[in-house]
Amino acid sequence: MTLPQGFRFLPGYFDRAQQAGLIDAVIRAAQIAPFFKPRMPRTGQPLSVDMTNFGPLGWVTDKEKGYRYEETHPETGAPWPDPPALLTQLWQEVSNYPAPFEACLVNHYSENAKMGLHIDWDEEATDAAVVSVSLGDKARFRLGGPTRKGKTHSLELSSGDVVVLGGESRRCYHGVDRIYRGTSTLVPMGGRLNLTMRRVTLPG
Repeated sequence: MTLPQGFRFLPGYFDRAQQAGLIDAVIRAAQIAPFFKPRMPRTGQPLSVDMTNFGPLGWVTDKEKGYRYEETHPETGAPWPDPPALLTQLWQEVSNYPAPFEACLVNHYSENAKMGLHIDWDEEATDAAVVSVSLGDKARFRLGGPTRKGKTHSLELSSGDVVVLGGESRRCYHGVDRIYRGTSTLVPMGGRLNLTMRRVTLPG
């Protein structure tokens, strides 16, 4: 399968010390903005991941209001914590976008957690790349095309790897269908953390 234009895989982008620093930042952030269980629109079915956010905006979903971005945590009402400098630097280096990211989703995948094939399309700034960082246990990432039923390509993501979904790949289905338990000792609670940066509003 030919990978879509704009897709970039940057293995080992962060070294172990930088990965540990990012995980520490997540742990500190969770004291302000605790992980919560997002739920599907209409059905209220819980997602298998737990979630929190960095930045001025955070992505949330629930049965009543569905997918959206909010300035505050859905349970505490507090603003989301500021992102660590390493993420700001990463965005500047790889996004090729003239404005900073506004939301960084932090998903915690336990051993049996998955993320079904989907397209990130709740943003106004769909011309901006989505940039994500893998931390902790390895995961099998699946990248498809612009339709849900198209062929997919599998890629094993390790701690410290970065994926950029820009250009045509920004409109491609993708997901995570397996976590390889115990392949990393970095995340204190075990499992995998995925940090996904998005620009939400159009600049200016």
